[in-house]
Amino acid sequence: MLLFVLAALLAMSQTSTPLEIRTVVKGSMSGIESPQQVIVRSTAEWSALWKRHDPNGPIPSIDFSREMVLGVFLGRRPTAGFAIEIVKAVGNSGTLIVEYAETAPPRDLVTAQVLTAPYHLAAISKYDGEVRFQRVVK
Repeated sequence: MLLFVLAALLAMSQTSTPLEIRTVVKGSMSGIESPQQVIVRSTAEWSALWKRHDPNGPIPSIDFSREMVLGVFLGRRPTAGFAIEIVKAVGNSGTLIVEYAETAPPRDLVTAQVLTAPYHLAAISKYDGEVRFQRVVK
């Protein structure tokens, strides 16, 4: 009986806990033109990232005592129709797994011939553990 209880407690301690994702800003044109994923845990980091992302735009307010920002940048793309989205953030055993999905236009679709740099910046509850990004197919 004790072994069963210990096994149940161990299983509960390793269950995944999804965190609520709040989009701060998402779009198709960022000043950050190389693919990357970012974790922002302070006002100073947020200000530095925002200056690279949108130097002329007003910086959104984030309460870093309660939240942090996750960001994914797809990098420069040759046409419209590309997108990137943070779809899930799950905490499990001290590690936060951030799942994101990329979208590309079908090869036979006629798209605007304009350079884009899709991005998604989202706020989640503050998480002090390790954060890993994982691309998923949506």
